[in-house]
Amino acid sequence: MRHYKKGRKLGTDASHTKAMKKNLAVALFTNDRIKTTVTRAKEVRGTIDRIITWAKKGDLHSRRLAIAALGDKELVREVFEKAEQGMWADRNGGYTRILKLGPRKGDNAPMAILELVEEAVVPKGKADGKPAKASKKSAAKKATKAEAKDDIEEFAEGEADRVDAVAETDVRDDAAEAEKAEDEDSVEEAVLEAQEAEVAKNEAENIEEIKEEIAEETKELIDDVNPVADDEAAFEETVEETEKHEAE
Repeated sequence: MRHYKKGRKLGTDASHTKAMKKNLAVALFTNDRIKTTVTRAKEVRGTIDRIITWAKKGDLHSRRLAIAALGDKELVREVFEKAEQGMWADRNGGYTRILKLGPRKGDNAPMAILELVEEAVVPKGKADGKPAKASKKSAAKKATKAEAKDDIEEFAEGEADRVDAVAETDVRDDAAEAEKAEDEDSVEEAVLEAQEAEVAKNEAENIEEIKEEIAEETKELIDDVNPVADDEAAFEETVEETEKHEAE
């Protein structure tokens, strides 16, 4: 049972979630804008609102609470000075704004920009007629939408530049790998050619040796046959001489 455990489940334990929320709050007060998931942005908004409320009070107890929440005295001093100068004096809440960016590549998590709202609140005021009131409200909405659109476009341009830089780096790496692979292929081809030349040389030497052996065997056979031929010729001469004497 999750008794006394309110809040969203972020896939972490209690200590990890507490540290993550503190880090997100510190990053937001330091940079005035951070990029995170929609769930984490919604979860950390309560912490940001409490710290700004303590800063608007400005007493010692509130300062100590803010230091305990952020863990950075210098950052707390800056936040309290902004509140003392009247940055959020005309606001009773809504100190942050969430601008959704769409799903993230990889895990398809919905991403968003969480930023501090620093512009002054447009007071409703007393107008003579409803049309004028409606026009002021519509003008404020248009201004807010235009600012949000500009922020999203600026962030999108930065992301596009970063993606282009990463793509250029990948192309360089691929070219280097391809050149390296070509060098390795050329080395392998040279080794294969050398091996083939060595095999051909060995085969030629073997053929020469076989030819020499055949020539020697042929010569030996001829030498063996010649004495027999000489004996036959001498025998024929003897027979002819014998026949000749008998005829006389």
